[in-house]
Amino acid sequence: MKDIIFTAKRQRTEFMVFGVCFLVSFLMNVYAIVAFNTEWKELYTQLLWVLAIAVFLYAVSVGIRLLYAGVRAALKSSKK
Repeated sequence: MKDIIFTAKRQRTEFMVFGVCFLVSFLMNVYAIVAFNTEWKELYTQLLWVLAIAVFLYAVSVGIRLLYAGVRAALKSSKK
């Protein structure tokens, strides 16, 4: 069985992708607070939901990247 190695560059990339997902979900929370005119304490009281949405967005991004890599590999192998 092959060992799976995550390089420091790949770890940094994945951390940045998750950071962007967290930032997007945090900004969605800020938008909801402004749009629905609710209290600003929801910025930290709803942090668990923000984290859950960030994980969901990260999972979607991983799925899209895996799909892209699979299609790209299939097209590359069919050209040979």
